[in-house]
Amino acid sequence: MRPFRRSILFATAALLICGAAPAFAKPWTELTAGQREALAPLAKEWDALPEKKQHYYLNLARRYPSLTVAGKQRLHERLDYWSKLTPEQREQARQKYKAFKKVPADQREQVKKMVRDREAQKSASSGVPPAAPAPK
Repeated sequence: MRPFRRSILFATAALLICGAAPAFAKPWTELTAGQREALAPLAKEWDALPEKKQHYYLNLARRYPSLTVAGKQRLHERLDYWSKLTPEQREQARQKYKAFKKVPADQREQVKKMVRDREAQKSASSGVPPAAPAPK
């Protein structure tokens, strides 16, 4: 066995024997106050999230203090919106995002404008004011 593989094997075994918990899988109550503030929209579902998702969101929380007030608000709105979607709706959103990324950059603005216009028409007919566009 190669020395590198052997050291990986021994390190893994040591972690298992010591009962070390993964670095990022933390219950909500063990997050710092700053992490809880950044991830507040996910509070109810945090403990049920897979470790990989917790890791992703903790990295996001690390950047939270450097955001502007508007950026923090937008992050909370998006996390809140995302947390309310069903798994099927999340998958549809991912597919739409992938498709949108394939649209040439010069045409993306046209697509965004078309979507904003469509949303404005829907909100005008329902009496609900349209959402403010995201800053560029």
